[in-house]
Amino acid sequence: MEALYYVRLAGRNWLLILLALIAAVAAALVVTANTPPRYVASISMLVSGQNREGGLTTAYQAGMLSAQRVTSYATLLTSRRVVGQITDPADVHRLQGDITAEAVPDTVLLRATVADPDPARAARLANALGDAFIRLIDQIERPTPESRPSVKVTMVDRAEVPGAPISPRPLVNVALASLTALLASAGWLILRDRLDTTIKTSEALRQVSNSSVLGVIGYERDARRHPLIVRDRGRSHRSEAFRSLRTNLRFIGVDHRPRSLVVTSCLPGEGKSSTSANLAITLAQAGWRVLLVDGDLRRPSIPGYLGIEGAVGLTDVLIDKARLEDVVQSWNEPNLSVLPSGRIPPNPSELLGSQGMRQILTRLTEDYDMLIVDAPPLLPVTDAATLAAICDGTLLVARYGKTRREHVTRAVDLLSPVNARVVGSVLNFTPARSSLYYGYGYGYDSPETAAPQNEKVKTLTGV
Repeated sequence: MEALYYVRLAGRNWLLILLALIAAVAAALVVTANTPPRYVASISMLVSGQNREGGLTTAYQAGMLSAQRVTSYATLLTSRRVVGQITDPADVHRLQGDITAEAVPDTVLLRATVADPDPARAARLANALGDAFIRLIDQIERPTPESRPSVKVTMVDRAEVPGAPISPRPLVNVALASLTALLASAGWLILRDRLDTTIKTSEALRQVSNSSVLGVIGYERDARRHPLIVRDRGRSHRSEAFRSLRTNLRFIGVDHRPRSLVVTSCLPGEGKSSTSANLAITLAQAGWRVLLVDGDLRRPSIPGYLGIEGAVGLTDVLIDKARLEDVVQSWNEPNLSVLPSGRIPPNPSELLGSQGMRQILTRLTEDYDMLIVDAPPLLPVTDAATLAAICDGTLLVARYGKTRREHVTRAVDLLSPVNARVVGSVLNFTPARSSLYYGYGYGYDSPETAAPQNEKVKTLTGV
């Protein structure tokens, strides 16, 4: 499962990973193009021991003497005394950084390399370095000017002009840049995902809300301009998702099915009003007598969604300025009526929690099969909790990638003291590419073939 999690995380963010790779490759190519080439020339020298009288020592003594000297000689090769003999005094420090000397393990050989942008100069400096070092050892290893040196250094391999630079290496640079980009982007994505507390799975929503996820509503690009599912005659993935929500609602409390349902969310912008309107339309299409009540007395939006007049409505009934039957409006969809919020009052919470509101809900539940009440968000104001206390059930809407776990937890905590019944939750605006949202599709059925299907649905639902 952990491997599958990483695969899905990469799949959701493939564009970001691709952009990181492109940027890394481009940067590697730019750096490679602007990096001057460097050539390396190398020499090898043999360290051998001699006695002071001029004769050769035994092989063992010579080997021991050479082994003792060779490590120190590797350091001496890059000293200012040696390097100063082959370059200008002002350039000694730079050239020291371009020289590498080492003692070949388990041997009495010294290897020195010189790096330079000019291949011919690299070879010339390497050979000059060897010659200068041999002369220096011949001087310092003589106990007296007239005696023979106890250690002799001989040039074994002289430097040749290198044919290819050791840097830059385009393929290596691109490979390293690509690997770095992959690791960096993967690490950032994993860190961001671990720190992200927004809800992106139905399982996460179920856990924090302590209720069943009754619906997963997919995101469609034109949903903002056309929020209602009736625009395409119900032939869309969102329409099918609301039908699935309707079906799940029918099985909530078979013996005590809610007759009045509050639809709310944690914060504004999570789609609770569009969910209320489309759920009411879907229930009406199945033959239910549905009343959609705009219970948001602060920022009503149902009239704007349905294209109706909302100047007179629920608040006018609550303050005895209008009769209930006069403000309930019929809508285009058969079996669907709408009760607008009316004028915005100064005390919405008191009105919604009044005895008059209870009486109105009791009366309406006798006349309709289902009341869908669009309530304000839970966290900013207490209106939704007030309505939830006097209605049969509450449906909590969460938005994919926006609603946070702590927000849902807080919302559920606000509903608990008023003994509100959370019948379930809905995950809204789910991306179509998400594994949570599956669309079967409709193909190219004509309107003539769609009508019998609708009749078949009505037959199966008993309408």
